[in-house]
Amino acid sequence: MEQELNQLRLEAVAELSQAASLEALNDLRVKFLGKKGSLTSALRGLGGLSPEERPRIGQIVNEIRADLESLLEARQDELKQAALSQRLALEKIDVTLPGRRAGIGHIHPLTLTLNRIKSVFMRMGFTVAEGPEVETDYYNFEALNLPPDHPARDMQDSFYITGDILLRTHTSPVQVRTMQAAKPNSPIRIIAPGKVYRRDYDATHSPVFTQVEGLVIDKGISFADLKGTLELFAQEIFGNNVKLRFRPSFFPFTEPSAEVDISCVMCGGKGCRTCSGTGWLEILGSGMVHPRVLEMSNYDPEVVSGFAFGMGVERVAMLVYGIDDLRLFYDNDLRFLAQF
Repeated sequence: MEQELNQLRLEAVAELSQAASLEALNDLRVKFLGKKGSLTSALRGLGGLSPEERPRIGQIVNEIRADLESLLEARQDELKQAALSQRLALEKIDVTLPGRRAGIGHIHPLTLTLNRIKSVFMRMGFTVAEGPEVETDYYNFEALNLPPDHPARDMQDSFYITGDILLRTHTSPVQVRTMQAAKPNSPIRIIAPGKVYRRDYDATHSPVFTQVEGLVIDKGISFADLKGTLELFAQEIFGNNVKLRFRPSFFPFTEPSAEVDISCVMCGGKGCRTCSGTGWLEILGSGMVHPRVLEMSNYDPEVVSGFAFGMGVERVAMLVYGIDDLRLFYDNDLRFLAQF
């Protein structure tokens, strides 16, 4: 049996020394030292030896085990070092190469459009006013001539938080807050940009979108002032050749009210798919401030008058950039955003 053990030692040393990977080395550990390994089987055979031989053969088995475990540990260290060296060689970095530039972000097309709109009106003497996006029913509806039972409330499917608190459906509450914070009958010339919320979602509507509303109040303000202001705005945004038309409409907070169309920016008014062959595109709503709205905010309609207008920034951006689906603005697709 001693001769068999020595032969086993030689065989194990030879195979362990030639192991080419950590996986192969682990397989050899199981082969020689595992529960069913060769050396373990030899230990089980000690029971068939005479009492005189057992101590000597047992000592030889233990020595072989110790030698193999030591060889296994040494070979494992060698293979780990070799694997690390190979990995370092593969992942070597040439520090002399020029650095990679970080990607530079783009200003979002809606922000670009909103900045252009604000710039146009600020050059006309308007100031920018802001207000809360979470509003009371009073400022969002009642102070704008929309009492609780008014049918026009159905035009704006709203997000209510409580019975009296909701996400604003337009930036008109900013106009009311501005009037009520000002001295009665004092002049006002503001635009109110900001996020608004309605329960719509399709190619041309979003539950959250950006709106810009304007308000001018002073003595002697007429519909002609409204037309002149919006014509100048449209020419600044869409070019000097654009034409405007005003169509009678209804808004509870203005009287008279009008929808404003521009000549189609795609076909120049000749008629195309974008304008459904009409040659016109709707861009905003407008009108003279309703006397009731003035009265509720401590303004005297016998002394002053005013006009108001409102537009969706997404709508303007779609026309400026030729985009046919409003949802693209909110998909966060870098292939789309990188164009601007």
